Amino acid sequence: MLEILSFGPNGWGMQLLLGTAMTVAVAVSAFALGIVFGALGAAAKLSGSAILRVLAELYTTVVRGVPELLVIYLLFFGGNGMVMAVARLFGYDGFIELNAFAVGVAAVGLISGAYSTEVIRGAVRSVPHGQIEAARACGMGRALILRRILVPQTMRFALPGLGNVWQLTLKDTALVSVTALSELMRVAHLGSGSTREPFLFYGIAAALYLILTTVSTAAFNQAERHANRSLRRA
Repeated sequence: MLEILSFGPNGWGMQLLLGTAMTVAVAVSAFALGIVFGALGAAAKLSGSAILRVLAELYTTVVRGVPELLVIYLLFFGGNGMVMAVARLFGYDGFIELNAFAVGVAAVGLISGAYSTEVIRGAVRSVPHGQIEAARACGMGRALILRRILVPQTMRFALPGLGNVWQLTLKDTALVSVTALSELMRVAHLGSGSTREPFLFYGIAAALYLILTTVSTAAFNQAERHANRSLRRA
């Protein structure tokens, strides 16, 4: 067991660490992209445009209503087909393969954004309207109200929900293994097949995921305490 997990030429220790780093990279990138999608989706749902509200509702309903793996399949395999079909229109007959990391980030980010949309929308509605009225009475413009009142308050209310979305995003990165990206789950699968030690490799993968989620929970708890530091305790 020690030889299998060593960092030598015959060990899998380094591959597992690199796979963990790739998992974190995909999760962080997808979560950031999801925040962007979520902010746009929340703005659309809160806008006065019926068309934007319908489009945002369609986005969140469809993405949250289908399996996450199906979204990845649609973007990775369906995306390849669409890109090649467009390329053929311009006379290119070669094979085009999309970057697995980019597709994985886009797919998981799309899923994360659907959940972030509802979190951010709820957080915006939680901001007391009296604060907005007081800011207008002080002569603040829309941009200043957004920067000094709405965004800070929204982030404070959204942190608990975004923490849950982050945990979901982190675990959804395991599904990206179907694109052959060498993240943690893919490395564990290859290692278990190569050494015929599935319990060992999947057990280590589970432990590494548990470490990542535990550290993430502590980080978000600290962020919540920092965001609420100025509030009076009852």
